[in-house]
Amino acid sequence: MRIWFLCKVKYAKENEQGLLKNVSEQYLVDAVSFTEAEARIYDMLGSVIRGDFQVTNISKSNFVDVFFFEDIDIWHKCKISYIVTDGDSGKEKKVTQFMLVTAHDVKEAYDRIYESLSNMLVSFRVPEVTESPIVEVFPYEKEEELNPPIPANLRPLNQVEAELREYEEGAE
Repeated sequence: MRIWFLCKVKYAKENEQGLLKNVSEQYLVDAVSFTEAEARIYDMLGSVIRGDFQVTNISKSNFVDVFFFEDIDIWHKCKISYIVTDGDSGKEKKVTQFMLVTAHDVKEAYDRIYESLSNMLVSFRVPEVTESPIVEVFPYEKEEELNPPIPANLRPLNQVEAELREYEEGAE
């Protein structure tokens, strides 16, 4: 399960007229600790923000899942609620969770959250969808997991099969 940290960053941003204006923006970072969240936000924003910036606050967020659609980068916070039954006592309990989804507007965010959760085994409601001030989300992506290096002692299967065929033909 991912742990999401909300990081507030303050820096001087250039506006349309070319003037610098102090802004405070929120970013969501997937990390295992506050220390890693701070290190990752400095690493991710260090190459993007020109000049100095300061991480003014880091807090654990209550988001359980994030759904990114590439056509837009406006984040919406969706409140999801559903009923679960306790196996021992048989009592029903209402569960509330928060999720983020990118969408052009609130209606599209509502539709996309339903689409993303269509495989959920319990019926759920989406009682609230609001536009979020979060600028960007940084999920954890380990370089080796994305493009694992091929060990030196391994060769492509088609190369091994070709060598085997040559060997078998030479043995005849």
